[in-house]
Amino acid sequence: MTTVDAIVLAGGRASRMGGVDKPAIMVGGRSMLDAALAAVGDCARIVVVGPRRPELDARIEQVREVPPGSGPVAAIGSGLRALGPNAAPWIVVLAADLPFLTEDTVGELSRHATESTADAVFAIDASGRPQYLVGIWRRAALESALGQLDSLVNQPMKAIMPTETAVLELPGTSDCDTEEQVHSARVTMAADRTAARLNLTEARELIVSGLTPLAAHDAEFGEVTGAALAAPIHAAGALPRFDVSAMDGYAVRGDGPWRLRRDIGFAGGARPAGLLSGEAVRIATGAHVPDGTTSVLRDEFAAITGDELSRRPDTPIRGDVRRSGEDRRVGDLIAPAGTPVTAALRSAAASVEVTAGLVRGPVRARIVMTGDEIRSTGPLQAGQTRDSIGPVLPDLLTRLGVQILDTVHLRDSAHGFDDMLTATDGFDLLVVVGATGGGAADQLRTALARTEARVLVPRLALRPGGSTIVAELPTSPTVLGLPGNPFAAIAVLLALTPAIVAGRTAAPAPRRVLGPLHNAAEIAGPVQRITPARYAPEGGWLGDAVVRTAHLAGLIDRDGLVIVPADATDATIVEFLPLPA
Repeated sequence: MTTVDAIVLAGGRASRMGGVDKPAIMVGGRSMLDAALAAVGDCARIVVVGPRRPELDARIEQVREVPPGSGPVAAIGSGLRALGPNAAPWIVVLAADLPFLTEDTVGELSRHATESTADAVFAIDASGRPQYLVGIWRRAALESALGQLDSLVNQPMKAIMPTETAVLELPGTSDCDTEEQVHSARVTMAADRTAARLNLTEARELIVSGLTPLAAHDAEFGEVTGAALAAPIHAAGALPRFDVSAMDGYAVRGDGPWRLRRDIGFAGGARPAGLLSGEAVRIATGAHVPDGTTSVLRDEFAAITGDELSRRPDTPIRGDVRRSGEDRRVGDLIAPAGTPVTAALRSAAASVEVTAGLVRGPVRARIVMTGDEIRSTGPLQAGQTRDSIGPVLPDLLTRLGVQILDTVHLRDSAHGFDDMLTATDGFDLLVVVGATGGGAADQLRTALARTEARVLVPRLALRPGGSTIVAELPTSPTVLGLPGNPFAAIAVLLALTPAIVAGRTAAPAPRRVLGPLHNAAEIAGPVQRITPARYAPEGGWLGDAVVRTAHLAGLIDRDGLVIVPADATDATIVEFLPLPA
């Protein structure tokens, strides 16, 4: 919509809600102001009228109506003045109290306006009520209407209504003026999200972008495997610190032949005395070369006769000296914020005298096994089954960068989860196995609703694993609800945990391993599937067309899992999830 600008009204008194900052109220995981800004995201310019909000994108212009709280007409006037004489011919005007507003709503208004002769087009909500703060105006008509008023302060919207208007019934245009309406919107949004099923790509994107990052803290890198940098790290020392020999051989000065001295330079030992022209000294890899060294002659290139050193015929001339700072100078960037703390990062940082920094994480997890029928130790009683998932989860999660705090067993009861979802001090991730379906004993979803958790992934469009749920508790821990089915639980765990770790540590989304699945047509169905696979001799993978999901025997002698798109054909490029060793 390059010919449309937008004015978003984000001020007002919110008198019926006790004067709260209404545009900042969260509904469905985002503020009502964010909903309005997303709806006008394709507009050429956007002006937000209201109190200054530092978190907004710098491309969004911010102004304040004068005086503050002087009504929508005054706010529209301030927004139009901010757009200036080069404003677009059409102006969208939106109030930031419409949580269900979408880009399609604004698009429909724009299309209808440009096809009609009206000076303004307004939306009608589901009750048939015109929403004069969900509309699009001809700029000239809006300027004219505002210009006819002696004062814009505390004027009703009808004071600027043009003679020729049109209305359009559109979904998503119900506003929230009271606490009851906000609560109703949240319930509706939660119900809509609960019914949705996301594929793995959609789920991961929401997890990485939607989870609240952990607080940053200073830590020794060797103690926080699985964390990610919260700030970039820079070299505190040069690498190499001084000029060192890159090979075992002889430090020489000049072109040779050279007089060989008796002393030797060892790595970590005393630096040999400086070389005179035509001198050489035996030196080891990593040793500090003496002053005056022009190059190091490798052992395999050297010929010695008595005290004379010379270069063997037909051998190349090389420097073989690593000069101070040639790899890193003081202040050089070693790794940017978001980089996971791995063995490679620890080593690279230590080599330039950096052993600690600001990090987020590691993610600390509690594992919750559910079900009265599950028994981990001791003899099985009638109706019981052995816990075949709990014993392997800690090892798998650890290898995925998660720090395990403990594993607990939760009996089936109507309110069994309530205490666990509210007493959340000390952990960042709650991994729940079972209780995610819709059965009588599956209580996780209702317990999450009671805590007003923010659901990011309500269900997956995936077989197996469809009943998976990912949510964030008001106290910030993430809840990963896995199906009780053993194979489904492990498959979803491997597919989603890296995204959860990235989201909580503010690291980039993990890169995917892709390649051809040679027998995809044999496996694919109407929805995305996940199944064990082994490496194919020619590269790529061969997946298992049939897998028994009630146990993990299907993972024996398999290299990983493949995520198979719906209706895939042979040689389709698929994602591969390697099994941790």
